[in-house]
Amino acid sequence: MLTQPPQLRAPSGHSCAHWSLTPTVDQIPVVRARVRAALGRWRISAEVADAVLLVTSELTTNVVRHAAEATDRLRVTVTLTAGWLRLDVTDGDPVLPRARCADPGAESGRGMGIVEFLVADRRGEMSAHAGVHGKTVRVRLPVG
Repeated sequence: MLTQPPQLRAPSGHSCAHWSLTPTVDQIPVVRARVRAALGRWRISAEVADAVLLVTSELTTNVVRHAAEATDRLRVTVTLTAGWLRLDVTDGDPVLPRARCADPGAESGRGMGIVEFLVADRRGEMSAHAGVHGKTVRVRLPVG
């Protein structure tokens, strides 16, 4: 189930939106639509928005496919501050994602490679951090 708290108030000059849900495949387009709405409110360019939406889809799909058995939570946070758009995807599984070379005939296995390419192409940053209570994959893209 997806919950949407009121728009979070971040320090002056910052905007933040946050959603928590159960990691199921039917929630992926819902999260994507809500991220799209936040980006629209913040007047993010179509080019940056398209990249963020694809990254959102890939990272939330990875949680559903690879971490859903280990966790019942998924958090998505989008923050706009100081010329950067940050996307955090957090779940309760501490196993970090890894890029792998997919077989050319494979129908899956390219998600993290796509994310890494998009982030590098937009001159952004990507990191993943794990702890006792799970992991967060963070993507930062310049919006200026």
